[in-house]
Amino acid sequence: MSNVVDFVMTDHPAWIPAGNGRGKLRVLVAFGRRWLIRTGGPTGFTLHELAPAASKPIHDVFHLPPGALAELPQLAGSLAGLGTVARFRAGNLWDALATAAVRQMLRGVHATNVYRQFCHAHGERIQLPTGEHYWLFPTPEAVLDLTPDQFADVGLASKRAALRDAANGYLRDGHGWQSLPPLRMIEQLRRIPRVGRWTAHAAAADWSNEWALYAAGDLNLRTWARRAAPAYPWPPDQRTFANSWRMLTGHDLATATVLTLAWGSRHADTT
Repeated sequence: MSNVVDFVMTDHPAWIPAGNGRGKLRVLVAFGRRWLIRTGGPTGFTLHELAPAASKPIHDVFHLPPGALAELPQLAGSLAGLGTVARFRAGNLWDALATAAVRQMLRGVHATNVYRQFCHAHGERIQLPTGEHYWLFPTPEAVLDLTPDQFADVGLASKRAALRDAANGYLRDGHGWQSLPPLRMIEQLRRIPRVGRWTAHAAAADWSNEWALYAAGDLNLRTWARRAAPAYPWPPDQRTFANSWRMLTGHDLATATVLTLAWGSRHADTT
């Protein structure tokens, strides 16, 4: 398999614009080590070890198979135009769970801004080889130490209880969750107070890159599907859209889901 990709998904709010204005970058804490990932270059992305490590961050590659989405030719054309798409998995399950909890009620640009404010205020600061600084998402221990006012100062007062419950659950059982198959992991995440279905499924998809798990009625998915295929009469409500999406995509559900989100990621990056 070629290591060259046409596009790297930067849907996760941890991706930030590179200081030189070219591409985006992210520090991924994976396998206890830190990696700097930068989009662009001849292969689509570059990796830089910030500390010696035996394992690299995991990325999966997606492309639309020929003949897929026969009932949605306009969508198929849009998704095929992406070429080969890479998406990096969450480096650790806490990152996936906490990010999903933030995004459950806060969506779009607002969720991204609040996420980054939280990192900047309470996450660890890392100096990159370029001299730039990057802030990681706060650890579960740090989240549990924050006061109500500190949550409120970054616009997360309404998410304090959910993040604290997620932090307690992760510290208690997170190590065991990481070895579970995604569906079993979802069952365990749903046992955490205030972790709803959307959060559990989004976290599992981020962690595993198994996008058949992602909520088929998700607002982002609906938004980008409509924009990528405006001629199709998409159902207006969440439940009907989800049922229609599963039926129309069939065996290509996972690929269609991740590539539609990738199409949206590229569109958002260029508008």
